[in-house]
Amino acid sequence: MKVIANYLIGVVFGVGISISGMANPAKVLNFFDIAGTWDPSLIFVMGGALVTTFVGYKLVFGLKAPIFEDGFSLPTSRMIDAKLVGGSAVFGIGWGIAGFCPGGALPALGTGRWEVFAFVAALLCGIFLAKFIQSTTAGRSAAAP
Repeated sequence: MKVIANYLIGVVFGVGISISGMANPAKVLNFFDIAGTWDPSLIFVMGGALVTTFVGYKLVFGLKAPIFEDGFSLPTSRMIDAKLVGGSAVFGIGWGIAGFCPGGALPALGTGRWEVFAFVAALLCGIFLAKFIQSTTAGRSAAAP
């Protein structure tokens, strides 16, 4: 049942990404081009996502536990550090340059366009590079006196 629920959630997400235009990098890049061909329609997509998330969190966190898990898996740190700010900056810069965010790029793989595959390949390389850097720096800080 958990697999079916995950599949259905993914389908709804992918359809939403497609309908909203978030799988079209030109639409996304036009949203960021305020001085040129600005397309403000993605504000409504983001606003709808915020409202849906707000309502969803209120409903879900009203439960004692998730339906398919023993407990909620939430971040415990509330600290704003260099990793958080740097990661957010890299995310935003990548989104502005490529026109894809990771969430929008995965459903866009279904379009078969080479640009999407190139973006996802670069995304995976970035993930592996970040993991490598984290493991290298964690090993060094653990060995420090």
